[in-house]
Amino acid sequence: MNTFTAPDGTELAYRTHGEGTPLVCIPGGPSDSVYLGDLGGLSAHRQLILLDLRGTGRSAMPEDTSSYRCDRLVEDVEALREHLGLPRMDLLAHSGGANLAAQYAARHPRKVGKLALITPGARAVGLAISGETRRELALRRKDEPWFPAAFAALEAINEGTGSDWDAIAPFFCGRWDAAAQEHHAASRPDNTEAVALFAAEGAFDPQATRAALAACEAPVLLLAGEFDLNSPPKTVTEFAELFPAATLVVQPGAGHYPWLDDAGRFVASAAAFLGR
Repeated sequence: MNTFTAPDGTELAYRTHGEGTPLVCIPGGPSDSVYLGDLGGLSAHRQLILLDLRGTGRSAMPEDTSSYRCDRLVEDVEALREHLGLPRMDLLAHSGGANLAAQYAARHPRKVGKLALITPGARAVGLAISGETRRELALRRKDEPWFPAAFAALEAINEGTGSDWDAIAPFFCGRWDAAAQEHHAASRPDNTEAVALFAAEGAFDPQATRAALAACEAPVLLLAGEFDLNSPPKTVTEFAELFPAATLVVQPGAGHYPWLDDAGRFVASAAAFLGR
């Protein structure tokens, strides 16, 4: 097991896949990074360094649970860079992990080589997603056999009368087949405290983060899934506009896990960006 020590003494772990130039990968959740796998074969192009955030996967639980807060996790990422001996590192983040990557890039801009945000969460930059945006996107799936039950659950969530998040899981996938269902079950966060405290009060300073990202000199990729209800293309497009020059890719037919929906297309987009 690969480990290093965070500034507060917490032992953190990471997985590796492949060989070559390292690409540090931050999972969403916060959850065990195992759900990222080898990102659909991206490990054939780069060595993937998959970080287990504190309290998840094989990383230890911190003594101070307030350290689960997103802004405080930034220095865990910096400690990993130092441990790997990288003057600058290329960084890929998925989903909620993009909130952490954005704050890392804002705080340590000269330590980032390339930045890839995959179906990113956008709370760190203050982008909210309306219920109507999600509803319009969901209606594009109206011919799917699972749609009636999933849409009813989504409407209840939007109206504040329901909270069955598992019922709307099909909206997060380009296709709701056996592989997607198995992946969904295996990728659920199991540390509910880490999830709850990740976005605790003070975790985000959108105005400051936006200002810092507006001066970001690193090449940036933002990749959205066409059908992703969690990170709609509209929101990802707005996120991309916060950078001086970002590459925006909307992967056709994909949901929140584009490497699962079409590994070849995802790897082609990511490898092309990382290889520039």
